[in-house]
Amino acid sequence: MHTRHPSDPRISAGIVALAAIALLIGGAFAGLLFEGAHDFSGAWAAFDPYLLRVVRFTLWQAALSTLLSVGPALFVARALSRHPRFLGRAFILQLFAVPLALPAIVAALGILALYGRAGYFAGVLTMIGGGSWPGIYGLSGILVAHVFFNLPLAARLFLEALQTIPADQWRLASQLGMGARPAYRLIEWPTLRASLPGVAGLVFMLCITSFTIVLTLGGGPAATTLEVGIYQALRFDFDPARAVTLTLLQIALTFVVALALTRLGANAVGDTSLPVAPRRYLSVSGTETSLNVVLIVLALVFVVGPMAATVMAGLGADLGRLAGEAAVRQATLTSVVLAFLSALLSVMLSLALTMARRALALARRAGARTLLEHATDTGAGFVLVVPPIVIGAGWFLLLRHVGAVFAIAPAMVVSVNAVMAMPFALRAVRPAYDAASERHERLCEQLGIAGWNRLMLVDWPSLRRPLATAFAFAMALSLGDLGVIALFGSDSVQTLPYLLLARMGSYRTEDAAGLALLLGLVCLALIMAAHWLGREKNRDA
Repeated sequence: MHTRHPSDPRISAGIVALAAIALLIGGAFAGLLFEGAHDFSGAWAAFDPYLLRVVRFTLWQAALSTLLSVGPALFVARALSRHPRFLGRAFILQLFAVPLALPAIVAALGILALYGRAGYFAGVLTMIGGGSWPGIYGLSGILVAHVFFNLPLAARLFLEALQTIPADQWRLASQLGMGARPAYRLIEWPTLRASLPGVAGLVFMLCITSFTIVLTLGGGPAATTLEVGIYQALRFDFDPARAVTLTLLQIALTFVVALALTRLGANAVGDTSLPVAPRRYLSVSGTETSLNVVLIVLALVFVVGPMAATVMAGLGADLGRLAGEAAVRQATLTSVVLAFLSALLSVMLSLALTMARRALALARRAGARTLLEHATDTGAGFVLVVPPIVIGAGWFLLLRHVGAVFAIAPAMVVSVNAVMAMPFALRAVRPAYDAASERHERLCEQLGIAGWNRLMLVDWPSLRRPLATAFAFAMALSLGDLGVIALFGSDSVQTLPYLLLARMGSYRTEDAAGLALLLGLVCLALIMAAHWLGREKNRDA
């Protein structure tokens, strides 16, 4: 019924957005291929025992992190599912969503404040160990940080799966007098088992592409992953050949994991919203209730601990002096400006792809989707295969031949962070635009309303809140990112995460704690604004 000529301005906007994404990623690959062809022997020589050790550690820490995150998450999700209504349950779920909003470097400082050599638990750990506590740098620190981030995410995804179990099954189990163990074996476990590969794959993907955590908590060459190796090869050793080899291996690993995620049907973004808990018909025994309370409390303490330590350490810093430092004010201004521009670009690209996808779908009468329609639908997801540090490394190698590596830092930070936030922005924008198009498409065709007039007069009322949600979320992600600025940052271009890392490197821990508190509060405020706007949008709908 609906037909659109290929000259539809929505399709043109989508083509421009795809071209921008292709230019960003294609430029990175061009830099890698050019450098590899220029020094092929050096790139081949990089396959040495050190490289094999880095690859082995990358896979090992990701596998351990996945096991330690997903295993306990199964039990925590089941405990929360068995008790759908108790005082504070909603608050606990909201706390479990906080790690998704915290910048990785802020969480790393919180973990150091708890478990570091001079941390709050250092005395207790010294007594337990019978000697001086060496701190938590190395594999142990990486694992603790990854579990802090991924256990709440996995628990929420498992809980979301459990809440899809039909109420009729619980009612029938209650009528049959089924106990907790057979209910778990016959009702809960099949659902958890179906979602387990996808959740585990998603966590593994997040751990294998973890950069900031490994950079701040790795503690040396023995705990180096591929992404940190890329950063070290470019910023410290300046070994472009090794950087090319590491980057290509990182791309290969992430591609394999992303392909596996697609086959498993995993949610590559990770939704932070949960439906209302359904009624349960099975009674829970006192022993099981006690065990569930212990599980929930332990998980809550583990998640809240680093956040509380961040706040306490930050309040102990001289915040007034930090606020008066010119470097801090400049880094804050730079962070806000770059994050604002990045969020704006991310929202514009996401909206363009969403509109083009809808227009192409309406123009297609029948048959398979065209290549262009497929690209507008999945093009943004391709960026999940290429981590920010990989794109930054490619452009770093490409631009070093023209002598403008650090001068172009703002543009690189804005563009890479914008593209990396697109999968999250699309989740907010696409459903609202499709619903608005379903209501108004035929009327717009009959009245000849298109382009800018249609966007402002017809689509804008429905898109205002989703776009604000996407903007706030993208700005929070960009504000706390360290991946690209770690490569392109300099004394003249510093963001808050970059300055925070520099203060940590110079052992100014109190200053770093104060900066972490500031950065964490701003990011959390943006995420809360995004969630509030999302709830208001759903309420209006």
